[in-house]
Amino acid sequence: MNRRVTLVVFLCLSCGMPCTAQKAQRLTLPEAERIAIQNHPQLQAATFEALAAKQVTAEVRSAYFPFAYGSLTAADAQSQSRVAAGALNNPIIYERYANGVTVNQLVTDFGRTHNLVGAARLHADAQQETAQATRADVLLGVDRAYYELLRAQAVLRVAQATVKERQLVADQVHALAKNQMKSSLDVSFAEVNLAQVKLLVVQAQNQLDAASADLSRAMGNHTQQTYELDEEPLPASPPGDIEELLTEAFQKRPELSALRYDSEAAHKFATAERDLWFPTISAVGTAGLVPYRTEALASRYAAAGVNVNIPLFDGRLFSARHAEAELKAKAEDQRFRDLEDSVARDVRVAWLNANSSYQRLDLTDQLLAQAKQALDLAQARYKLGLSSIVELSQAQLSETEAEIEQAGAKYDYQIQRSLLEYQVGALR
Repeated sequence: MNRRVTLVVFLCLSCGMPCTAQKAQRLTLPEAERIAIQNHPQLQAATFEALAAKQVTAEVRSAYFPFAYGSLTAADAQSQSRVAAGALNNPIIYERYANGVTVNQLVTDFGRTHNLVGAARLHADAQQETAQATRADVLLGVDRAYYELLRAQAVLRVAQATVKERQLVADQVHALAKNQMKSSLDVSFAEVNLAQVKLLVVQAQNQLDAASADLSRAMGNHTQQTYELDEEPLPASPPGDIEELLTEAFQKRPELSALRYDSEAAHKFATAERDLWFPTISAVGTAGLVPYRTEALASRYAAAGVNVNIPLFDGRLFSARHAEAELKAKAEDQRFRDLEDSVARDVRVAWLNANSSYQRLDLTDQLLAQAKQALDLAQARYKLGLSSIVELSQAQLSETEAEIEQAGAKYDYQIQRSLLEYQVGALR
């Protein structure tokens, strides 16, 4: 193992290249979103499903076009053979070889195929909207992970800066205790405070690594990388009119559009099931050659005809299918109503959270300023011997908590704004 490490170091030095860790990838939020759109497997799967649904429309529409097939038939029979059992067709079998073409063409089924095509097209539209909803989910995941990583980086910077400050205080207390100006209790408190903030650094580093893993997953990468993120400008204050947001959500949310299309498709299919009772008229034609045959057969054949199928009795099958389709269509209508209620609630909650996060921006700034002022006063009182180290420790803790709150408030508001855009259907 040592020999391998030595070899790697030697190669790096001989090539004039520094032996450093993996270089951090510079990344902006639009770049992260673009990578996710290209790579994320959930979005790719939803896109393929939408494309597959379009093929179903083509499958159903194929009933409008002629269906032609070729046939090659050869038969050998014993002389004077007759089929005596097991069939109602012509019992005479002639020795022959023949080839030909048969064409079937639907003339009309009184709207059933038209309704089936409409239902398939609406279902394809619903799948397309579902793909758009998946795209919005992916983008929201990227935005959330991006800002969470920025938050983790900010908290780590606060923790590292606090370690330096606490270390300085601990060194000062050690010096004062050495000169019999402070007690060993003060030294113990200073050491405890330093150990606490070192523990905070470890936790912040772990959160940073976890946030990096979340961002890699959100972008569709199965390997974790180190990212150097650019800051995003702080959004403006949330919109003041919630009713406009609700109207926008009802119009733009892809989940609502998908369920609306599914409901319309269910009603189209119910109409198609009702049309099972109507006759079906189709034309058929066939022609071919008989190069090898007995004398009873001609050298070629051709025929055409019209088939009319009229349902008479089916044991209530068609009625049950129509009733089933109607009930499922009504169920889709109720699901659409339920989703509208859920969307309205989600928009209101997201709007309230965005407003609350926006108010926290000023409050955390004020909290940090007050905590710094309190710490300055506590340090001055401690140096003059007017207070104990407990008061100083509490002031240090309050400042650290205020710095963390202030660092996280900005990114929390950005996350809530992305969530609000998602809830109104604007995140696409």
